[in-house]
Amino acid sequence: MLKSKDLLKGKMRIALVSFFKFNLSLGVLNFIFKKFVVHGGNHHMHLGMLYRVGVGFLCLLLLLTLTLFGLVIQSIIYFVCKSYHHENIDKSALSDHLEVYLGVYEPLKSRDVQMESYEV
Repeated sequence: MLKSKDLLKGKMRIALVSFFKFNLSLGVLNFIFKKFVVHGGNHHMHLGMLYRVGVGFLCLLLLLTLTLFGLVIQSIIYFVCKSYHHENIDKSALSDHLEVYLGVYEPLKSRDVQMESYEV
């Protein structure tokens, strides 16, 4: 925890703003889902089942997008903070860590990649 706080020094404001914007977006999405899907609107709005399913599916897509976006933002903040404090990023350890998610991955060799020149 101390290393995290030390790493965030100097970039705390950016991290807090992105954290609150992300959580506010999740809260708004939760409110929309409860209002239109769970409760079906107020008594003046008689929403059909198809409309509720459509809004629910849209909320699911937005939730997935927000979750992936949040993970990307967390990674970016981490690397920006490491760069700000002039800490080395161990690329081989990062590559080994990411290899777990990729499964079987063989990096390209220089002979596999060929650059051709075209004249226009």
